[in-house]
Amino acid sequence: MFESMRAPAGALTIPAIRRNASRTTLYFTASFFAIAAATSAIAQEKPELTELPPLTVETGPDVGKPKPASQKKSKPKAAKAKKQNTTPAPQPEEQFESTPIESVAATGPAAQESRGVPGTGTTGIDGYIATGTSSSTKTNTPLKDIPQSISVVTKQQAADRGSESLGEALTYVPGVVVAQGEGHRDQITIRGQGTTADFFVDGARDDAEYFRDIYNVDAIEVLKGPTAMAFGRGGGGGVVNRVTTKADGQRVREATVNFGMYDRKRTTIDAGDAMTSAVAFRLNAMYEDSENFRDFFELERYAFNPKVAFKLSDSTTVSLSYEYYKDNRTVDRGVPSRNGRPSEGRIETFFGHPGVSYSDFEGQTATATIEHRTDFGLNIRNHTVYADYDKIYQNTFANGAVSPDNTVVLSGYVDPTQRENIINQTDLSYRWDLGGGIRHTFAVGSEFSRQVTDNARNDASFGAPLGPTSLTVQLANPTSFAPVFFNRPSRRRHTEVEVASGYVQDQLEITKYFEVVGGLRYDRFYIAFENGLTGASIERADDVWSPRLGFVVKPLDTLSIYVSSSESFLPGAGDQFNNVAIVSGSSLAPEGFENHEIGFKWEIAPRLFLTGALYELERTNQNVTISAGVSAQVGLTRTEGGELALTGYLTDKWQISAGWGHQVAEVIIGSNTGVTAGKEVPFVPHDVYSFWNRYQFTSMFGAGVGLVHQSGQFAAADNAVFLPSFTRVDAALFVDFNESWSAQLNVENVFDEDYFASAHNNNNISPGAPRAAYATVKAKF
Repeated sequence: MFESMRAPAGALTIPAIRRNASRTTLYFTASFFAIAAATSAIAQEKPELTELPPLTVETGPDVGKPKPASQKKSKPKAAKAKKQNTTPAPQPEEQFESTPIESVAATGPAAQESRGVPGTGTTGIDGYIATGTSSSTKTNTPLKDIPQSISVVTKQQAADRGSESLGEALTYVPGVVVAQGEGHRDQITIRGQGTTADFFVDGARDDAEYFRDIYNVDAIEVLKGPTAMAFGRGGGGGVVNRVTTKADGQRVREATVNFGMYDRKRTTIDAGDAMTSAVAFRLNAMYEDSENFRDFFELERYAFNPKVAFKLSDSTTVSLSYEYYKDNRTVDRGVPSRNGRPSEGRIETFFGHPGVSYSDFEGQTATATIEHRTDFGLNIRNHTVYADYDKIYQNTFANGAVSPDNTVVLSGYVDPTQRENIINQTDLSYRWDLGGGIRHTFAVGSEFSRQVTDNARNDASFGAPLGPTSLTVQLANPTSFAPVFFNRPSRRRHTEVEVASGYVQDQLEITKYFEVVGGLRYDRFYIAFENGLTGASIERADDVWSPRLGFVVKPLDTLSIYVSSSESFLPGAGDQFNNVAIVSGSSLAPEGFENHEIGFKWEIAPRLFLTGALYELERTNQNVTISAGVSAQVGLTRTEGGELALTGYLTDKWQISAGWGHQVAEVIIGSNTGVTAGKEVPFVPHDVYSFWNRYQFTSMFGAGVGLVHQSGQFAAADNAVFLPSFTRVDAALFVDFNESWSAQLNVENVFDEDYFASAHNNNNISPGAPRAAYATVKAKF
């Protein structure tokens, strides 16, 4: 990619990301051989693989067909498929069979046995609800026993609403606001804390800047409040963890085709099965070629994600996965402001040169996971991730408000980034009964990671290679096709980040009525930075402790009440290590987060959950957006708020997901850059309401309707531009023709509301989409 941009003068060259290849290779090779040695030793203990019992998996009702409670437990899909097919395909001689396990919300020996198991992700999925997760505590724990507010968007819930990207799926989550992300990346605000990096996949960090698809996702977990104890740096307002599909031995044969307005064309494939009694595979793939309501916008993305699982013994499993993901799209940064509000006019109009505004992302990720349970009950999980990201985005955009003479100033730049991540996590957990109703679930673990990033930026010249750095256009015609040259070097950055972490945690159950969850994590965070333009370099190492303590009281089997306190940190270099170029080494002290929370979780009816929380979150040394490419550090911000959510089955035919989030985020101690105390933090509407429900009228026909409401919010920390409130109504129709064929029609913005959905700063504001309809046809084989 970079070779094509080379020029004799002002060339866009950055230090090769492979400059530390030998060190990286040594690290990865050592991890690989350590895993291989452990695997070999385990295999020697249990050599007879052909007589092993099957892997256990979680099952639930068929998507889109709510069932009575009496029919809630279903046969494994593999067995069901055999029954339906009159001429089943030949099966391997040794069939990899799957059997369901009890939900973690259940009681009794099975539930107690499964509770301490690490690394299983979201559990107890049933339609729109989930009852457990291992992400927050590193052990498989019922949600009602976790002293933290957690929202889960299940695969069916996202599919029913027509969500295809992570941003679309998070729109209905209380306490989460989806920002514009400059038109080339996911960016969200959780509890008043904006982030571009607090994204995870199966518990491992995925912090590159790009738009994430959810073609291979079983559930999306939003864990709110500081989460450094479980996830490490960042996560001040919370984290988003995608739980992907697994090679679990279940027979899956599913394909979808999606098409509709704005020339949308999309298809997905999900296939999985057992190859033998000890080997299973899964393949997810996706391709999309679409446009949208904005002029000149184009999108092409595709991905494939094969996975294989090996059962080495009755207590040992190895899972391997590889994902290739490609996303190429037009970078669209919306419209400018005028007199403190978004500018009015055609919402389709593109500001800038669409022919040179694009983003091209390519990501490759390989993972290896070993899970082992010893004879005396110790659970061991080792998870290794290697990720290679290659991205370039180039854009022109409005870089100022509409002037009194109805003109707008355009600017532009090109920004390539290469990043390489290696992450190794080890988690051990052990559960034992002390008698008298007292039980411990003890967990200890470590994480080692190395990240190398090369980033550059060239500013634009308009009209000629050494022409002006901006272009003034008329508001009536802001789309320009004048020549643009991205040949003015403005940034060269090389960063190396190494993290060594260790944690310890205890979940202490004192009878069934009371539980204490306490943990402490230590992070050794080292960052080295080189400025390729000046030759300057900075190094810094921080030792940070992140505690968490929570108490859970369970007066009833269906009700838990909790209080908790947690802390987190973010290195002074920021989410993407972009701040090191403008501050000295002594100014790189980490930002701090402290959260105090009280909440409840109540199963008010079978499979219907009501949850709520009140919290106060303070952040020190926070960097906030001022304008395009400019941020400022403020002394202290504080967010106070509350959340309510109702999720599950109102009846066997009626599912609901509703939420309300109220929050006020303010600057308490300002800075000398014009961000004064009393200003509100940007991208934080005071109230966000969301409501989605689906009703199955007959076995063949169903319908869904929902709405999203956001109160007004500011577009930047100076509070100069205000985005008005909006309410959007969505709807869907579902038709199940038979066991193999189904279809649905989704209509977004049913009443064609004019609104502004998000922003990046005062003059990059995204209009909301007008009414649009999309159809999906699904086939199961």
